Amino acid sequence: MKLKNTSVYLLTGWMFAACAGSGFQKTENGVIVEVVQQRPTDVRKVRLEVMGEKLIHVSATPEREFSKEPSLIVVSQQRKTDFKVEEQGDEVIVKTAELHAIVSKTTGEVRFTNAAGDPILAEDSNGRTFTPVEVEGTKGYSVRQVFQSAGEDEAFYGLGQHQADEFNYKGKNEELFQYNTKVSVPFIVSNKKYGVLWDSYSLCRFGNPCDYSQLGDVFKLYDKNGKAGALTGTYIPGDKNAEILVRREDSLYFEHLDRDAHLSKVVNLPDGFPFMGAHVTYEGEIEPLETGLFRFILYYAGYTKVYIDNQLVVPERWRTAWNPNNYKFAVNLQAGKRVPLKIEWEPDGYVSYCGLRALKPVEDEEQNKLSWWSEMQNEINYYFVYGDTMDEVISGYRTLTGKSQIMPKWAMGYWQSREKYNTRDEVLSVLKEFRERRIPIDNIVIDWLHWKQDAWGSHEFDPERFPDPKGMVDSIHDMHARVMVSVWPKFYVTTEHYKEFDEKGWMYRQAVKDSIRDWVGPGYLGSFYDAYSADARKLFWKQIQDHYYPLGIDAWWMDASEPNVRDCTDIQYRKDLSGPTALGPSAKFFNTYALMNAEAIYDGQRSVEPNKRVFLLTRSGFAGLQRYSTATWSGDIATRWEDMKAQISAGLNFAVSGIPYWTMDIGGFCVESRYVAGQKVLDETGRENADYKEWRELNTRWYQFGAFCPLFRAHGQYPFREVWNIAPEGHPCYNSIVYYTKLRYNMMPYIYSLAGMTHFNDYTIMRPLVMDFTEDANVNDIGDQFMFGPALMAAPVYEYGARSREVYFPAGCGWYDFYSGSYVEGGRKLTVDAPYERIPLYVRAGAIVPYGPDMQYSNEKPDSEITLYVYAGQDGAFTLYEDEGVNYNYEKGKYTIIPFIYNDAEGTLTIGDRKGEYSGMLKERIFNVVKVEKNKAQAFDLKVKGTVVRYDGKAQRVKF
Repeated sequence: MKLKNTSVYLLTGWMFAACAGSGFQKTENGVIVEVVQQRPTDVRKVRLEVMGEKLIHVSATPEREFSKEPSLIVVSQQRKTDFKVEEQGDEVIVKTAELHAIVSKTTGEVRFTNAAGDPILAEDSNGRTFTPVEVEGTKGYSVRQVFQSAGEDEAFYGLGQHQADEFNYKGKNEELFQYNTKVSVPFIVSNKKYGVLWDSYSLCRFGNPCDYSQLGDVFKLYDKNGKAGALTGTYIPGDKNAEILVRREDSLYFEHLDRDAHLSKVVNLPDGFPFMGAHVTYEGEIEPLETGLFRFILYYAGYTKVYIDNQLVVPERWRTAWNPNNYKFAVNLQAGKRVPLKIEWEPDGYVSYCGLRALKPVEDEEQNKLSWWSEMQNEINYYFVYGDTMDEVISGYRTLTGKSQIMPKWAMGYWQSREKYNTRDEVLSVLKEFRERRIPIDNIVIDWLHWKQDAWGSHEFDPERFPDPKGMVDSIHDMHARVMVSVWPKFYVTTEHYKEFDEKGWMYRQAVKDSIRDWVGPGYLGSFYDAYSADARKLFWKQIQDHYYPLGIDAWWMDASEPNVRDCTDIQYRKDLSGPTALGPSAKFFNTYALMNAEAIYDGQRSVEPNKRVFLLTRSGFAGLQRYSTATWSGDIATRWEDMKAQISAGLNFAVSGIPYWTMDIGGFCVESRYVAGQKVLDETGRENADYKEWRELNTRWYQFGAFCPLFRAHGQYPFREVWNIAPEGHPCYNSIVYYTKLRYNMMPYIYSLAGMTHFNDYTIMRPLVMDFTEDANVNDIGDQFMFGPALMAAPVYEYGARSREVYFPAGCGWYDFYSGSYVEGGRKLTVDAPYERIPLYVRAGAIVPYGPDMQYSNEKPDSEITLYVYAGQDGAFTLYEDEGVNYNYEKGKYTIIPFIYNDAEGTLTIGDRKGEYSGMLKERIFNVVKVEKNKAQAFDLKVKGTVVRYDGKAQRVKF
């Protein structure tokens, strides 16, 4: 039987297997296996497509034909890979030189082995389901695909960036959607050296496919008086003249705004109650309907604690009222045994949120399986990625979804921002003060509302507050800095840009129909453009090109790119507000807006100035984002120690998701009122009260962490985030922040080499320990330490008042203290010193780290003298990468690499021949080589004189 070619990757028509009637057909890049359906929703066809020697695309459908819709995340694969197809009994095997994919002709189930036949991953028996759905006249399926667990010691990482401070996702659940502080990427990497890229754009769930249930559906509820059917809610207002309210609550679900009440009413909360300053308690007993581990999800804004069985299971957590957060926890409970439940909630706004829901117990064997569920798609599509290392798995992901671009060199420097600089003078005076204080900086940011209050989407600076914006940008450039401006995909209906989109049908109109007004001034009516339309994307760039680009803007900040048409709404209303899209219903294309929006800017700028590097920062993201020279930040996080800690695991999982450039608001964006009040009671000497003392220490620790992230950037609400506004010169806080900012610039040769590696070697800059020490099972659950490149291990301090912390030193190598040079054996856990001004920082034995001179900005001076630290105890290698820093000439081969190879047994360092060239290349330079040994400690110090090597591009050998 001849089938029509439906694969986007096939170059010609189907090729046929030699034996007719065998149940499968060979195609140009794989096979299609037909399965006998028992029911219309059973799988009918399974397709395997070879994308590389270690890459297999699996599609499954109950339909007669596969979908013709192209993938939004996978780029066209030009290279052909040799493969063979064999039939063995009930199975069809697709073989490459490295990987075998085996599909059953009876069930359609697929499994993967290496070339030797050793199992890697297998679909679970009956683990594939299709449930028909129809949205806005478009038919599709809700689908699920389950894989067997690859062992008790398996661990999972990736899924994007989430805020519940979970690191290893084995046995965990995560709902994948986009929201402020939450970035979902449907890619998981196993420590068993494989990954699965789930090609779906709708709401997804990893782990349990069920949504969390209301408490009354999982437990019998009893109020504090023992009456069945509800818990007791006690609402004590902050105003002593207001009445206390007590009522029965059959659920604790106060998680979103009433869509008909706009900004004034949260669903299920009592009408008219004054929540600001109130104290609310929900209490009673819960009686489980079954025995096991119950998984809870807490939704909170304000200050919240949770007690179960009289145990504090959630210590106090806080989020600002307008931007709630989720936190997950689990408790073992016994069927029929009533236990007390109590929630203490202090709302921190006139409108605030609280919620607690739960999942019924699931057997460990089932919970530990790799499971994907999607709300709406045409068929099942996933990509199996195999590799000898986790780096190779991520390389396979980027082969599929696109290479990471090399960011401009200046982007590796320091970024200063506030929630917003309100005037031209504020921007220029801040930058001027950095220069006068001789604190390094490369980038300053102009955030939202630099336009007239009623002109969101005009792309015009308010002429009263920002006169002569071109002159302002020129002044920034004259101070050797760059400027990034906030450009939202949001438009007020009164702007010409809105009208230009709307007349073409390229605006989401539900918000306008519902008269939703935002939080600015009296509240203005507007909506977001449809980034799924290719022509709309071109218009979006054209408007930016006409208004912003002539000013000389260097970088683009795409805020609210989830898209966040309205805060704090339920999922269904979010879909209603962001659709229908040009490609179909928003339910089907719920998660990929940021990817489409990034494409608009990247393609747009390269179309008008193809050799100027793009830098784009976006609050959301998706698989493939790295190909558009786009970084993501973790959104409007809170100024809390637990939020700082959560950024470590969030950033590490985002890195493993294959997108190498990530950043966060150092210090947190949303500020507790106690810190704002603290600013006002400082005396003229800057004497600290208790709150401001904590504020300074929090920022100190956060900057220490931030200096070892791919991008180093401070941002947030009042108090202002410039170092001198945090603490006065000479204060330990000030000293530490300036120290790490300067160190960041000393590390620039190392950091920029890592940036080059992200493109040429598919490298990951911010690395969980499991990437480099996969064979050491002790690192599987360590989500609060990480490698910054191959050499440096950072251990952030995230507890107030801590002056030490526990650090695990992975086995397989020794470690050197960065500050003293003292040696530590690997394979053990130690409590190490963490004084106020220093983060625990260690260097791996065998590391070679190039350091440049003190600089005020990234290109202030050439790296004519590099201090090259070599850490003995193990062989090592590093490659110094250099190019022109601001253009795409590296794509044309205009760059240089200088390899360093250290032989520990011989005690020699070989500086290899320089390869390549580029305009402005240093033809001669000095390497000051400093060796650190186990019995010869040497602290980091650029003034130390080691072995001086005068290098002219030809190989040299240094004998220590």
